Amino acid sequence: MASPGDSWLGLEGKVVAITGAGSGIGRATAAEFANVGAKVVLLDVNLEACEKAAHEISVASNSAETSAVGCDVSDDSSVTSAAKEAEQIFGRIDVLINNAGILRPGTLDTIPVADWEKLMNVNVTGYLRCAQTFGQAMLERGSGAIVHVASIAASEPQANSGAYSPGKAAVVMLSRQLAYEWGPRGVRSNCVSPGLVRTALSEAFYQAPGVLEKREAIVPMRRVAKPEDIAEAAVFLASAKASYINGQEILVDGGLSQTLMGFVPRPGFE
Repeated sequence: MASPGDSWLGLEGKVVAITGAGSGIGRATAAEFANVGAKVVLLDVNLEACEKAAHEISVASNSAETSAVGCDVSDDSSVTSAAKEAEQIFGRIDVLINNAGILRPGTLDTIPVADWEKLMNVNVTGYLRCAQTFGQAMLERGSGAIVHVASIAASEPQANSGAYSPGKAAVVMLSRQLAYEWGPRGVRSNCVSPGLVRTALSEAFYQAPGVLEKREAIVPMRRVAKPEDIAEAAVFLASAKASYINGQEILVDGGLSQTLMGFVPRPGFE
């Protein structure tokens, strides 16, 4: 975790908008930005949770400037209103963290199309919606950074999760295309792809006996990530230290994505 007042990242005074900031990775990312001197707009469909997070982060980070704004990323008017409110509060937005997301379990032969479309509207179209809305002023100004929270599931199929893996794969390509189109106009776009992370969204899995231990055993680092692990990568990608990084995906998975060959039987090599 960054120390309060850290200046090497060049984020002091920058204004950061974070979707899905009421809990989990979004909340942890808000706290990390506050620690390095950024002003933070926490966006979430759950305004009460967002307001609580904003207050707690401000207190914990020595009165950092934070503000909570209600925002449903699946709704055009809600995103437009949130962007206007955020700019009224802080005058501009320098960084957007696209993080809000939902899960809708189901196999591809049975998942209702309505569930598929709901997830895609939040997890993919919501990212584009926010990029267009918050990014317009960045493009006009000729500077800005967007970091999208994707997933290891973007490249590793996750069965029984409906549209989740296809949606995260779409996020990675969306980020690359934004990087290509907006890079010449001064706006960078990158992805952070978490592996296994214990958040409110995934907590139900960890309540099942033995799940935590089994998950820790397959990660080379032998632990499941904390939201802060993902937050630190997102803060770096948004910072001046990453000024020539554009269109990239950083896996933050403790090495999980490198373990495939370990599951292949090799008599005499075990």
